[in-house]
Amino acid sequence: MSNRAAQITPKATGIVAAGGQGTRLGIAGGKQLLELADKPIVAWSIDALASAELIQDIVVVCDPDRVGEYAQVITAKVSTKKPLNFVAGGETREESVMAGLLSVDKAADIVAIHDGARPLLEGRHVDSAIQALIEKDGLDGVVLGNPAVDTLKRVKGDLILDTPDRDQYWHAQTPQIFWKKQLFAAYKQAREEGYQGTDDASYCENSGGKVGMVLGSRNNLKITTTEDIDFAESLLTKTGESPS
Repeated sequence: MSNRAAQITPKATGIVAAGGQGTRLGIAGGKQLLELADKPIVAWSIDALASAELIQDIVVVCDPDRVGEYAQVITAKVSTKKPLNFVAGGETREESVMAGLLSVDKAADIVAIHDGARPLLEGRHVDSAIQALIEKDGLDGVVLGNPAVDTLKRVKGDLILDTPDRDQYWHAQTPQIFWKKQLFAAYKQAREEGYQGTDDASYCENSGGKVGMVLGSRNNLKITTTEDIDFAESLLTKTGESPS
């Protein structure tokens, strides 16, 4: 274990980004409250993240016009007894994550940013990722993911340009887990520079941070299509609870 890990007992807080608009599914007002096996998608995602032993509490970042609605509906549906705090997000994911970070308890050392539309997360993978962050010197963050297994093609229009070596590529998932101070500084720098990333890790990378990759489950998909809904519902109905 690193000296850093030996010197501290870190508090880890989950931040669930639940303000998406669900445009690809054509759901007005977002997909997070869409019922999946008798429970909103975001409630499954919260319970999955909360099932990690090292996550102590959770901040849920919502559509600013629906915070009260989310708090009422979700609180009644989640199974976890860990503290939940519902806060208003912003117009972009960057603004929403910043709102979540500003709402995290000052005592928290680590934050785990999770998509509200990933209900099949396994808590044991979250714990493994947090441990990796704590134990490996020099890391600012870690990302759950899986190695690419399909052949990849770089395409322009409908023309294949080349075939990159897939051994160098992983599919990134969430949660993406960071030392809180480093992620906050990365987002602050991005705002000053006008940089816009595609995930939390890209902001950390842009600021010169070092981010590791940790193996997760291929079932930890993000609900974006009707096929995803069918797949997730079949698994959740079969198990009766979030994977852990």
